Amino acid sequence: MAPAAPITQDVVTIPRTDAADPLINLVGLTRDALRDVLIEAGIKEKQGKMRAGQIWQWIYQKGVRDFDLMTNLSKDIRAMLAEKFVIAVPEIVTKQVSEDGTRKYLVRIAGGHEVEIVYIPETNRGTLCISSQVGCTLTCSFCHTGTQKLVRNLTAAEIIGQVMVARDDLGEWPELGVPNPPEARLLSNIVLMGMGEPLYNFENVRDAMKIAMDPEGISLSRRRITLSTSGVVPEIARTATEIGCLLAISFHATTDEVRDTLVPINKKWNIEALLNALREYPKASNSERITFEYVMLKGINDSDEDARRLVQLIKGIPAKINLIPFNEWPGAPYERSSNNRIRAFSEIVFSAGYSSPVRKPRGEDIMAACGQLKSATERGRKSRKQIEDSL
Repeated sequence: MAPAAPITQDVVTIPRTDAADPLINLVGLTRDALRDVLIEAGIKEKQGKMRAGQIWQWIYQKGVRDFDLMTNLSKDIRAMLAEKFVIAVPEIVTKQVSEDGTRKYLVRIAGGHEVEIVYIPETNRGTLCISSQVGCTLTCSFCHTGTQKLVRNLTAAEIIGQVMVARDDLGEWPELGVPNPPEARLLSNIVLMGMGEPLYNFENVRDAMKIAMDPEGISLSRRRITLSTSGVVPEIARTATEIGCLLAISFHATTDEVRDTLVPINKKWNIEALLNALREYPKASNSERITFEYVMLKGINDSDEDARRLVQLIKGIPAKINLIPFNEWPGAPYERSSNNRIRAFSEIVFSAGYSSPVRKPRGEDIMAACGQLKSATERGRKSRKQIEDSL
């Protein structure tokens, strides 16, 4: 038998003060990477897969962070784990709760950077909107997050850690020894629609979502996870084959001229290139439709002509269109389309045979709605700079 290929996943280390060697964070490692670091730490190779599976269940199925509680491991193994490893997730800096029940978390990650997460409770489900980057490189003109420059990609640990932090706050981890049935879940869906462009951080997003979908851990169905991209065409097919989740497209315009302004990545991969990639998307079907996200901007992209053109553009693609009333933010250059205009646009799309729900804004009172996320640190930095510039 040929030797197994080496694991190339980055291992995240956490500085420590009581020893020369840093602790290795087990969160975010793939199963194979977890097995390999355990063997390197002294676990017998024949036991590596079994021990990795046990630890995996403690971390992702039960939410345990203390090695001493992993009672199906010997005391010697637990002591070794505590000496060499850590189970670390992002730190909650602030939590805000909207009048409609939406929760927004500002969390701190390595390097003192911050990202935002939003939990949206709904009837019989709860959706967590998570981030993939600190800031964003896309500079979409209608998006508050796009005004914050890209700092760095999040690691797989920092991405799946957002899910774990939310489950902590929701009290959703099962009691030890007591199963937690799926129907009892408060966090039932994940959307990669927070800060950043997920397909510019593909490997880390993929590894984190594989952890979320693992049946012996958090165990979310791939159909419960939606990845939203502004149109990184070369990575779209990989999303189907390597992640398998649902796909959403941040579309927002029906001509290249308008989309070049609203979604500048269109200058690299225009509407035609994007739609060609979507027509070849391996997962697209009537049961797994591609979602086109379309923010409604007064006098910019909301005419009847835009609606008719949108229908023609997506012809032949199993799709639904989510119409998003623009969520205003301080200094925003656009206004929200009127309810009557949004309704008229929706009716044209619906009459053409496409589902066209209007997304209800959630969490606007705490700046948690779509397109409003921006870390408080970056807001503060901007405010301080404005003060300094005025002196």
